[in-house]
Amino acid sequence: MKIAILASEGAPYVKSGGLGDVMEALPSALARIPGNEVILILPYYKKVKENPAFHTELVVQYEVTLGWRRQYAGLMKLTGRADGVQVYFIDSEYYFGARPGAIYGDMDDGERFAFFSRACLDAMALIRYIPDMIQCNDWQTAAAPVYLQAMYRHHFPNTRCMYTIHNIEYQGWAHGGFFDDVLGLPWEYRGRLDMNGSVNMMKGAIETCDLVTTVSETYARELMYPYYAHGLDGVISSAAWKLTGITNGIDVNTFNPLTDPALPAHYDADSFVQGKAACKAALQAEVGLPVRPDAPLMVMVTRLAGHKGLDLLCYIARRLLQEEDCQLLILGTGEKQFEQFFMDLAEEYPDQVAAKITFNLGLAARIYAGGDIYLMPSKSEPCGLSQMNAMRYGTIPVVHATGGLRDTVPPVDEKGQGGLGFTFQSYNGDDFYASIKRCLTLYNKDRDAFRALQHRDMCQDFSWNKPAQRYMELFRRMCGQ
Repeated sequence: MKIAILASEGAPYVKSGGLGDVMEALPSALARIPGNEVILILPYYKKVKENPAFHTELVVQYEVTLGWRRQYAGLMKLTGRADGVQVYFIDSEYYFGARPGAIYGDMDDGERFAFFSRACLDAMALIRYIPDMIQCNDWQTAAAPVYLQAMYRHHFPNTRCMYTIHNIEYQGWAHGGFFDDVLGLPWEYRGRLDMNGSVNMMKGAIETCDLVTTVSETYARELMYPYYAHGLDGVISSAAWKLTGITNGIDVNTFNPLTDPALPAHYDADSFVQGKAACKAALQAEVGLPVRPDAPLMVMVTRLAGHKGLDLLCYIARRLLQEEDCQLLILGTGEKQFEQFFMDLAEEYPDQVAAKITFNLGLAARIYAGGDIYLMPSKSEPCGLSQMNAMRYGTIPVVHATGGLRDTVPPVDEKGQGGLGFTFQSYNGDDFYASIKRCLTLYNKDRDAFRALQHRDMCQDFSWNKPAQRYMELFRRMCGQ
């Protein structure tokens, strides 16, 4: 099957979050399936263009029509990738090449990614790559399903389109004039994108694609409720017949405690007791905590943002530290109020709390390996990767049962049996506190049961093999195969 994947970011070329991780792993997993021919198309950002590690060659130059504009585009082909995925970049000095900062956040982001969506379709038509399936991701490629249906069917008469929502908070809003001025779509499509007099790119994609997917089964159901849908609950409920969820995987080669070069000691599911003990001692020393092997070390690697449930942790932190002989380690950056809170907490409880307000991938890996308990009380979480990373390293998750957290962390009972971690249902600090207490009780009172749970977590298959097969099942069904 010919599969074209369109995205605004993808590791290792450019990444700002979870979408970048998915776009590194999913195309590779699909390409490993016999009979697939997979291409990935990304913008040719300045940071990619100027990176000497990435070698490209020009395939074709062309112009893209965008409303009254005609803008240059170049299709660049990456050379040297060995996993069977052919990566292309859309070159535009105006939209991507001359912007040194972050990949998002410019005032003309709507125009930039409308250009990218149409440029991808133009490029495939020019090189005569006619995919069976186009998979688009988030609002930045939301115009592609609309253009495909409205203006490109003569090029791609049998091509199907899947639209995947990774985070519904960002929908691609624009003023009403954007429809004519930039998109230049036939007038009959205005209703597909119109929302309260404005243009909503994600709404257009949901209404025009063949199938809508999200990154976990629970998140797919949650998106039909106003609490989670950020205004699109009615649109998604109307499209429920074509909505499904596929829970993401993680890169099990990168996140592997047996080979991770960032760790001071290596281990697997059969040797984790000694290996994690060595990693824990080294981590405690590295972050300035007392090296205490029996003190449960609770950890978080997170963006310090409100929806990550940090308000719950702030609410219970002092009570937890005063009542329990435990340690807490936080790694991340974000909102100043949370940065300051955890720095103040570390100063107040220097023997129990360490706050590393930074971005450090090596330290993140050592935290996954050295921690005993991983806290993830997110208010909402489309899928979440950290809880799977933690389990891969034998660190027991305590999570709010929402989105992908519910799907990947089935709850255990008081004896640590029947699931993979500790969960709480209602989003409030007292329930979060109670779930931590249950976990700490198991750690302190029944270490053998706690280790059995660690072993079970480490034996789980969180690879991309199962999600890729699920994608293929949907692709084949959509294509009538």
